[in-house]
Amino acid sequence: MKILVADLEGVFLPEIWINVAKKTGIEELKLTTRDISDYDVLMTRRLSILKENNLKIQDIKNVIETLEPLEGATDILDWIREESQIIILSDTFEEFARPLMKKLGFPALLCHNLTIDSHGNITDYNIRIDNQKKQAVKAFKALNYHVIGFGDSYNDIGMIQEADQGFFFNPPQSCITDFPGIPVTKNYAELKTMISSLLDI
Repeated sequence: MKILVADLEGVFLPEIWINVAKKTGIEELKLTTRDISDYDVLMTRRLSILKENNLKIQDIKNVIETLEPLEGATDILDWIREESQIIILSDTFEEFARPLMKKLGFPALLCHNLTIDSHGNITDYNIRIDNQKKQAVKAFKALNYHVIGFGDSYNDIGMIQEADQGFFFNPPQSCITDFPGIPVTKNYAELKTMISSLLDI
């Protein structure tokens, strides 16, 4: 039995933090795991910026409510679910992702969550488990699944490498340069071709 695992932002959804940066004008919030490979460094800086600028959870939710799936995302997800099972493995947070899952047709999502105080300040982030994506793939393999994994960023490398078969989807050039042995797909047409070949459709 084959199962697919995939990243969320940059694959099926636009990058949430980049859109928050555009809305607020805070350039540093545009940095993502495509730019900074150490997720703790990235999130610690993000929380510091939110505090410095008095940005609360509702400010971020207001931006999230304006976002739509990437063009073609719902179609490719529907197609994948007709052919196999897919689990979204993301380093986003339940509080961010929940409003967007309806727009994607409620795919299964494993991610983290936030600590929010009574005033709506995001005071901390809670990682479900270290290297969640890689560990999830290991768990699926332990259940005797053949895992196919894909994502677009540095924080997807562990998942991609741990999978029985893994590849990039529209990554930055730096990822391609740093990991030349990982196959690359650049759009949904190429993604569909790749998945079809790996599922022997």
